[in-house]
Amino acid sequence: MSDTRHTKCLIIGSGPAGYTAGVYASRAMLSPILVQGIEPGGQLTTTTEVENWPGDTEVQGPDLMVRMEAHASAMGCEIIGDIISSLDLDSRPFVAKGDSGTTYTADAVILATGARAKWLGLPSEEAFKGFGVSACATCDGFFYRGQEIVVIGGGNTAVEEALFLTNFASKVTLIHRRDELRAEKILQDRLMKNPKIETLWFHTLDEVIGTDNPKGVEGVRVRHVETGAITEIPCKGVFIAIGHAPASELVKDKLELHNGGYVKVVPGSTRTS
Repeated sequence: MSDTRHTKCLIIGSGPAGYTAGVYASRAMLSPILVQGIEPGGQLTTTTEVENWPGDTEVQGPDLMVRMEAHASAMGCEIIGDIISSLDLDSRPFVAKGDSGTTYTADAVILATGARAKWLGLPSEEAFKGFGVSACATCDGFFYRGQEIVVIGGGNTAVEEALFLTNFASKVTLIHRRDELRAEKILQDRLMKNPKIETLWFHTLDEVIGTDNPKGVEGVRVRHVETGAITEIPCKGVFIAIGHAPASELVKDKLELHNGGYVKVVPGSTRTS
């Protein structure tokens, strides 16, 4: 039997933005409902140390999100473990459908759906997802103890993943299409000083090599961006760390989006189109 819940303010998403919205909406006496979504706590639940959170010189990502959830709840935000599968922005009040069967109606909706890991889109990448190809070092790094691993990318995500994976791997090769990283300088310094990490510049991932029985990764083929030369690197794990894309599928045909998929807002406000 389906249930219908009404709120003055419905918050979709449970990362830092969602829980912060929950705190402020509660303080405004709006009795908000926050629907957590597919990944309660958001991206920070898959990180380790967070060093740039004011007030904590070092805190674990999952611990920080537990605290944020508790804060929002203590202020009066109702937090529900459901996933919004559809959102009707033409009706008033707005109508959201949850996977649980619950219908949520709201006078206002705050989108705090965050972002998810990008993939390269290679057939071999797709074929070995979950069998040696991953986008989450903290989720899967443990399975590669004593193994050689490659990380694809050059930003903060890639460098943080590579550094974390040295806790398990015998060797980590960071593969980047340029000859310099986009990551913060402090992260680059740590990377360059780590004896377990080797960098391979001017290369892109061409193919993941593996076996079907048993299914698993045996290596990668990488291509030099200038010469086109192919090099084969043996490894047991491939971590794709090329950044994140906004999780805006829920409103992609309902609101105006930027080219990157981010929701476009009125300058100087959080109002959407």
